Amino acid sequence: MAFSNLTSKAILLYDEWIKDADPRLEGWPLMSSPFPTTFIIGTYVYFVTSLGPKLMENKKPFELRQIMTFYNFSVVALSLYMTYEFLMSGWATGYSFRCDIVDYSRSPTALRMVRTCWLYFFSKFIELLDTIFFVLRKKNNQVTFLHVFHHSIMPWTWWFGVKFAPGGLGTFHALLNCIVHVVMYTYYGICSLGPAYHKYLWWKKYMTTIQLVQFIMITAHIGQIYIMDDCQYQYPIFMFIIWLYGFMFLVLFLHFWYHAYTKGQRLPKMARNGISKDQ
Repeated sequence: MAFSNLTSKAILLYDEWIKDADPRLEGWPLMSSPFPTTFIIGTYVYFVTSLGPKLMENKKPFELRQIMTFYNFSVVALSLYMTYEFLMSGWATGYSFRCDIVDYSRSPTALRMVRTCWLYFFSKFIELLDTIFFVLRKKNNQVTFLHVFHHSIMPWTWWFGVKFAPGGLGTFHALLNCIVHVVMYTYYGICSLGPAYHKYLWWKKYMTTIQLVQFIMITAHIGQIYIMDDCQYQYPIFMFIIWLYGFMFLVLFLHFWYHAYTKGQRLPKMARNGISKDQ
């Protein structure tokens, strides 16, 4: 009886909470509730940390070079497209880079931002293939807690962002992330072409710096909300989550930077050049 009452209260709270969701996303794929996203992420975590390594234990690693080349350059193209769409739906057409609130209207620009936010959310599921490729190639040392956490938390938190606040200053980190992914996945794509192309990767040493600058910019931008006098951004809790996430990874990459460049030590394999991806 007590469990039944608790369940009923939880359902009522959820129904009350979901009433504030953005009605423009009614009927969009994966947006009906957070449960499909949670199920996909749970399945992903189980596969890459348990089921996948067990299935591959007595098998030879898959040779996925051609598939990975196609995948990496496809992510580059998608990231370029999303960068353009984020710019055209606000960041280059009117946003102030300070207190930019969510536009809940049905204007063409506002709806364009909604579509771009949903596409960015969906792209995080595509990027789960990063880890699946590790498992199929028996690169289990690459499947670190930080790697899995990063790939899991992004789609899950972004479901709430898209559902309630698709736009405004909460999307700046997504714009930056798309730009960084153009660089990162270009690097991964060239790596996957084979040793003959590695001579074109002279800029490898700058990868950690690029990631570090990304998190500095995210933390600084989102931190503005705490010093602006009257910012009417609709969901301040999202700002705290983004700041916490950006700050956490800023500290992590500063740690990498210190050991790699100040102390002159080689970065741990899991973290070489940022979030490593041994091709």
